Amino acid sequence: MSNQQKCTNFLHHLGVGGAVLGMIIWFWFVRELGFLDWATALAPEKYAGAALMVAIMVMMLPALLAWKLFNRWLEKRLEIKGRYYEDDFYKKEGDR
Repeated sequence: MSNQQKCTNFLHHLGVGGAVLGMIIWFWFVRELGFLDWATALAPEKYAGAALMVAIMVMMLPALLAWKLFNRWLEKRLEIKGRYYEDDFYKKEGDR
């Protein structure tokens, strides 16, 4: 492995680690706003656990979409080559 490849791998790992930290901060920030308490208060007490799970999924959706876009941008910027499953899955017949 060349020195350039090692540097690219390190930068990619550093970027992904920063994105994970960003998702943790997003979760903490939205939780501190009281979103989870509000969502569980809407549901009957019997279904509080289900409401909490749905609330976590809804509140993390923007963070996961940002994760995807950031990861794609980072890989393009660092010129990391690879294939994504959805790229092949959603291509039309004429695009192949």
